[in-house]
Amino acid sequence: MLEKIIAGSVRNRFMVVFAIAILSLWGLWCLANIKLNAVPDMSDVQVIIYTPFVGQPPQVVEDQVTYPLVHALLSAANVKVVRGFSFFNFSLVNVVFEDGTDFYWARSRVLEYLNYAAQQLPQGVTPTLGPDSTGVGWVFEYVLLDKTGKWDLAQLRGYQDWHLKFALGTVPGVAEVASLGGFVKQYQVEVDPRKLVAYKIPLSRVKQAIKNSNNAVGGRVLERAGEEYRITALGYIQSIDDIRAIPLGLGPGGTPIYVGDVADVHLGPELRRGVSDLDGKGEAVVGIVEMRAGENALSVIHRVKERLRRIQKELPPGLEILPVYDRSGLIERAVDNLRDKLIEESFIVAIVTLVFLANFGGAMVSVLMIPAGFLLATIAMYYAGVSADLMSLAGVAVAIGAMVDAAVVMVENGHRYLVEGTLAREQAIVEAAKEVGPALFFSLLIITLSFIPIFALTAQAGRLFKPLALTKTLCMAAAALLSVTLVPALMAYLMRSGGGHEENLLDRFFQRLYRPALRSAMRHPRVVGLAFAAILVSTIVPWSRMGLEFLPPVFEGDLVYAPTAYPGISVTQSKLLLQRADRILMQFPEVEHVLGKMGRAETATDSVSLYMGEILIKLKPRNAWRPGMTPDRLVTEMDNALRFPGIINAWSMPIKERVDNVNTGVKTTLGLKLLGDNLKTLETIGRSIEERLRGLPGTRNVLSDRVYEANYINFHIHRREAARYGLTIKDVEDAVQLAIGGLNVTTTVEGPERYPVNVRYPRELRDSREALGRVDIYTQSGAQVPLSQVADIESTTGPTAVKTEAGRLTNWIYIDLTPDADIGTYVKKANAALAGLKLPRGYSMIWSGEYLYLQEAIKRLSVVTPIALLISFFVLYLNFGSAAESAIVMLCLPFAASGGVWAIYLLGYNMSIAAWMGMLILIGFAVEGGVVMLIYIIKDTEHAALNKGAPLTAAEIEASVTRGAIRRLRPRLMVLSLLIFGLLPIFWGHATGSSLMRRVAAPVVGGMLTEVSVVFMMLPPLYAWYRRRSAPEE
Repeated sequence: MLEKIIAGSVRNRFMVVFAIAILSLWGLWCLANIKLNAVPDMSDVQVIIYTPFVGQPPQVVEDQVTYPLVHALLSAANVKVVRGFSFFNFSLVNVVFEDGTDFYWARSRVLEYLNYAAQQLPQGVTPTLGPDSTGVGWVFEYVLLDKTGKWDLAQLRGYQDWHLKFALGTVPGVAEVASLGGFVKQYQVEVDPRKLVAYKIPLSRVKQAIKNSNNAVGGRVLERAGEEYRITALGYIQSIDDIRAIPLGLGPGGTPIYVGDVADVHLGPELRRGVSDLDGKGEAVVGIVEMRAGENALSVIHRVKERLRRIQKELPPGLEILPVYDRSGLIERAVDNLRDKLIEESFIVAIVTLVFLANFGGAMVSVLMIPAGFLLATIAMYYAGVSADLMSLAGVAVAIGAMVDAAVVMVENGHRYLVEGTLAREQAIVEAAKEVGPALFFSLLIITLSFIPIFALTAQAGRLFKPLALTKTLCMAAAALLSVTLVPALMAYLMRSGGGHEENLLDRFFQRLYRPALRSAMRHPRVVGLAFAAILVSTIVPWSRMGLEFLPPVFEGDLVYAPTAYPGISVTQSKLLLQRADRILMQFPEVEHVLGKMGRAETATDSVSLYMGEILIKLKPRNAWRPGMTPDRLVTEMDNALRFPGIINAWSMPIKERVDNVNTGVKTTLGLKLLGDNLKTLETIGRSIEERLRGLPGTRNVLSDRVYEANYINFHIHRREAARYGLTIKDVEDAVQLAIGGLNVTTTVEGPERYPVNVRYPRELRDSREALGRVDIYTQSGAQVPLSQVADIESTTGPTAVKTEAGRLTNWIYIDLTPDADIGTYVKKANAALAGLKLPRGYSMIWSGEYLYLQEAIKRLSVVTPIALLISFFVLYLNFGSAAESAIVMLCLPFAASGGVWAIYLLGYNMSIAAWMGMLILIGFAVEGGVVMLIYIIKDTEHAALNKGAPLTAAEIEASVTRGAIRRLRPRLMVLSLLIFGLLPIFWGHATGSSLMRRVAAPVVGGMLTEVSVVFMMLPPLYAWYRRRSAPEE
């Protein structure tokens, strides 16, 4: 079948080339329209439920909102875990679904359960779904600046909330535009209780009067003089004077009593739970653009920037929009890096082919395989919905050498046939391609099968590496197709006989080295076997010394500094800490901008508390850095400069930090989760673990969440005392909520803008325990009762936040590792350090963060990899029809793996999932090398036996094996050179993703060096020994 396809491709070469050209044009269109992202979306399928519960402390939020929602969703279909977060003012519930669950199906299921769960929530509390975004959704951030000094922070925030936010929210692909920083304008009505007493007006009347005085209604229509008039009664509050003029009743003599008579009405800021700063120069108003799930990140960012360019022209004088975080630069750097690698590898292919064959036409055949194969693979990528990102493009980069493997072998064989000159040119090309085509097809099939374990990976490892495996598989499939169609056709067009010798100077040089070495190996097979066994045993040395990690750090071009202060820190102190840190960071010459944040932005996708910071450090291009500076060294210097008392530092990068936070809740690379039933006990255990790990080698910073250190003033209501005055619990709680806490009673309507109206007592009447005790409660008889008469007032500590996982209370320990520490070794040491820690009954501890993904990946790979090896053996058996010959080829694998392990170790890398991917790639290449070598040897042996007409003797077998191995020397050296030199561009430069791609490429390069030694020096003697057993005696 394959031989007929090859012959038909040569005969109809114009149609073949024309068809591939059309497909390539189609591939170019797909390439221009394919989704472009920085990295695959590694976040879980997750739906966030956001429920505001204004003014309520975490425990109340947990009891009345989070708990009912969590327990309603635990039994939802395909749900993997439900995490609950109860903070001051709001609740978040993260519903994580199993891998493969459709994102919008998951959202619809959560909505169904919310319809039931909402009935159990307090009146007026409404849960809503977060934006349809994911962990990699924060793609663009900007700051709204005032260059004139005429705009205050409230005005800037208002313009962001009611103009910019809506203008950008209509951009296709944008899920949400979140606001951060500045002040939300609030109409504040500070009621004087002494005046209320004088006028005998209860506070509740003020609240109701303001609420009733802010509305507009319609009176249908009035027909007059043949025309229709619409009737509207306009009563919206539009100004401070409107509030002051709201009547509360009539005083002595029928004089109206207004709100202005009993209260001071003014503008002020709404309660803030997040602040921001730019470059340490002061507070800033920030906009965060979140991309909709599944969108093309680069296209969305370009549309956002185009909209901002139009908006910039319409801004009021003096306002300016400054982009601070723009992920399009990272995406473009990743794409440019691959483009450069493709160009470099194409040159290498051409040079290697020219050096070995001295044939320009043959070199062009090999080179043209790269763009043709890539564009054909792009068609499949586009329609399979695979985005072009760091990992999918890495799959293309590591596949290039193997893609041209078949072309190189065919070209070399065709060159040999043409030089021999025994057949007509076209017939020689057909026969040359037919001779090696079937073997090459099976080799490409085995290379494809070697990636089966990657498709079995789940969670973050699967989401990260499946695109790499898929694109490499598609490239190999395209290469397999082109090897039996385009390559023979191009050979017929571009390769000329031209006379000459089959062996050039380089061939003779290598043969002069190889021939005596092979003969010596054939004479002393046991010595060769012992030598290779020693190589195999030596692998114990690097294997036992290597560290273990999930992934090497992929430098995104920017950094994130995440300081954690003490719980209970005020907004003012958070702002001062933020500005101080930003000023220090701006002193580093590598830093272009610093956008700091303490607390959370106004979005359900941000779940940090006020005492937690996220400072985005926008770095200059690497060529503007100090000589010798690296990202790890820069982080170390910054960490040393940012040592504040009571502040714990953590470091990450924008995408990684968001994904880690969304997936596990742990914002550091490694973390521990404690599960139990009591927050105080969980904090005590967490502090003990923190102390034990602080001095452990590899720990840069460690912090146990302070889950029970928030400051509280509790009112313990005496039911009997309250009843004596005719007061209910609700009467007392309403006084606490309204008079002390303040309550937003209505919202103004000012064109497109909306602002709350808040009622409360003046600060001086609620700024101490004594003042709080004097707050009056109105009884039904009109008397006033101080709060202290019906409640005990106590200063104490309580929950900072209440976090649950699968319905159980949890506390987290964040662990930031030093650059030289690996997760595997660190966890072993940490487990030893924590071995003496006895947990109370009912409490448990689990590792989280990247270690969790690492363990899951190792578990799956340990099961699936042997299965993939068995499948490869089965395919070999189908090709050779001999279990012994298949086993001889499989014997190449452990020796290739030995070289891969040594390469990882000598380059100073840890064993990681990325390195394991390289080992799986190596399996395919190693088997391919053994297959083609054995095919050459078998063909020479069978040809010799056919010519003799009788079974070969031992000496004849040895001669045939030697001849076949030497004939395989040049094509194997060409393929080896292509694989090794083709991967070398990955090892130079500091382009985006290079560190990850190096871990993938290192075992391939090292393994191929030992594999070629095995193929040339051990496989021929081994096969000769196998054949000699059945040879007749001489």
